[in-house]
This record gives sequence, C-alpha cells and structure tokens, in this order.
Amino acid sequence: MSDTPEDINAGFGRRSALASNGEHLEAQSPTKALQAKEVPLPPKRSKSARGNFIVFMNFMMSCLVLVVLALCLVALYAKSEFESAGPLDAPQTVVIKEGSSLTKISDQLAANGVIENKLIFSQGVKVLRAQNSLKAGEYLFKPQMSMYDVMETIRSGKGILHKVTLPEGLTVFQIFERIAKNDILEGALPVALPEEGSLMPDTYPFQRGTTRVEVVERMRLAQQNFLASVWAKRIPDLPISSPEELVTLASIVEKETGRVDERSRVASVFINRLRKGMKLQSDPTIIYGIFGGEGKPKDRPIYKSDIEKPTPYNTYTIPALPPGPIANPGRAAMEAVANPSRTDDLFFVANGTGGHVFAKSLDEHNQNVARWRQIEKQLKEQKENEASEGETQQN
Repeated sequence: MSDTPEDINAGFGRRSALASNGEHLEAQSPTKALQAKEVPLPPKRSKSARGNFIVFMNFMMSCLVLVVLALCLVALYAKSEFESAGPLDAPQTVVIKEGSSLTKISDQLAANGVIENKLIFSQGVKVLRAQNSLKAGEYLFKPQMSMYDVMETIRSGKGILHKVTLPEGLTVFQIFERIAKNDILEGALPVALPEEGSLMPDTYPFQRGTTRVEVVERMRLAQQNFLASVWAKRIPDLPISSPEELVTLASIVEKETGRVDERSRVASVFINRLRKGMKLQSDPTIIYGIFGGEGKPKDRPIYKSDIEKPTPYNTYTIPALPPGPIANPGRAAMEAVANPSRTDDLFFVANGTGGHVFAKSLDEHNQNVARWRQIEKQLKEQKENEASEGETQQN
C-alpha cells in the first residue's frame, strides 16, 4: 500500500531526528538551526608544559637582572677610578703630538705613570664625548691628578709655556740669530729677512710645537698693529710724513738710550733738529751704515774716519733721516717719537752714569762733552789700574 504525503513527511521528520551515531536528537526549526553556536574551548595545556615555560622565563629574567647589576657595578667602579686620585707622586711632563689618537694618548699617559688603567681612561673620555677635543701640546701633570683632571688638562690646551725674549734695539739679523738658537721652537726660519724695523721686540710665550715662522709672524703682526695705533695718536705738528719714518726715527732713539725716562727727551732733540733742518748726527747710524744688520764687533771702536765716511745711513753726512730703520724699536721708543717732550734741546751727551745731559746751544754742549771726556779718561785709568792690580796679585 502506498504512503500518503502525510506519512512521508512524518517519516522524514523521524529520520532527521536521528543522529549518525543513532542517538535521538530533538528536531529544530530552520531559524534556530541558523543561530550562532558557542565555539568550544581549546584543549587545556598540561600542567607539566606550563611549569617548564615559567621556569625558563624566570631563569632568563634572573640572568638579565644579574647582567644589569653587574654592568652597574662595573660602571660605578670605573667612574670611581676615573675620578679618584692618580698614581703620580711627582710632577710629570708629557708631550702629545699633533694628530695623536685616543689610544696613543692613553698609551703615553700610562707609560709615563700619569694613569694606571688605559681602558678606563679611554672609555671615560668616550663616555664624556671628549675624544675629539683633546689638543696637542706639552702638559705638566701634577701628583695624584685623577684621570678626569688629566682629560680636562688636555682638553683645555693649556700646556707648558716657554718663552723667547727678543729685546728692543736688535736688528732683524740679530733677532733671527736668537730665534734660531732656541732649541724648543721647531722648523726653519723664513729664507728672506723681513724689512728692518718690521718686527716688534718683546717676550713671546709659546707652547712646544710652535714653529720659528710662527714667532716671526707674531712679531710682524704685533709691530704692524701697534704702529697703526701710535701713528693715529701722534702730535699734529710732527715733522714726519709717514709711519715708516716714525719707525726709522724711533730706531735711532732706541739705539741712543735704553732709559725709559729719557726716550721722549732724546726724541725731542731729533724732532727739533728735523724742524731746523739740522743733521741728526747719531753715532748708531754710522755703525749701521758700515756693518749693517750684523752689527759692529764689540772690540771695534768708532774711528774719526768712520764719522766722515759717507753711507746712506750716516746722519753725520746726510741732511735728514736715513732711508730706513737701523734696528727694531720697541713700543716706548715709538711712543716717544709720536709724542716727544716739548723742549728746546738740540744736543745730548753721555753723563757717565748711564744717562745723558742735554743742551740747547753748541757752547753748552761743548762744555758737557768736555766733562764727558774727563769722565771717560778717569774710567779708563781706573780700569787700567784694576787690571794692573789683578796681574800683580796673580804674580
């Protein structure tokens, strides 16, 4: 017998309510069947696996903490060593050459006993970012200086200062001789001599590593700057037409007297003579005209024939200033020429005590000369007597 539609639908419903495993399931409506179902949780990790991971992470964290603590301790120790007293027990000089690396500087300091630990010094310098500011020079390190103080000393560039003294009144040739003899300065002198009178006499400090050319250039610039300043402050009626002429006259004043209190008065004598068109009649100009920048030998006197010998510099024969300076004058001599004393003096002669006596007239001057001749005679006799007594005592 055939099934009716109702029987077929009922059978379908019964069959759909059976699961594949034979279990009976409740029939659901299409709407309910389409609703989201709860996702099942993943399977739980075993207790043994979870324990091993936690142990491993704890171990790693412990190691990291220990490493950080160790690094902190090392840093504190290095900082303490970098700032604590150093090993030196006596002052020590170290010359750091241009272009030296931090490694080479550290080696030098350690070799000379200034520091004990090269690694701590170099790393401390790097931490403070000072490696590029260390300067070449000759440095004096005091006893027990810390590595920090050593670093700051080199950073400052304030090394040991040496000095070269170049007195007023020297010629360029004589100045070069002195600079050449200085065994701390480096390098050769300029091949060509600068113009006479173009260098400023003075005491010049310098650090090891300074060249001779640098010292000459410093002298030239110092003279150039000072001359511009003193020329701007000269009196208005000065019978000198250029800064070069001022240097020329100042060089004569410089060679005539070494006394500070006399320079402006000696300058006034030559200024007065120039105003009157008189010859300057300066003995140092005779010497320069004959011997030039090398100077007169000490045991060679000035002869009467020298006074009458015509040279471009002999102010006994030429009517005015010589063609250029006869030496390198100092600041005081140039200032004396730019602002001389207001006098009527036209003559001066030595007085036997290192100074001079001045006169307004030729008669007065001749009397002063006569007194000077007498003093010279007495001094000569005294010297001869002392020499004779010395020979007697030796015999």
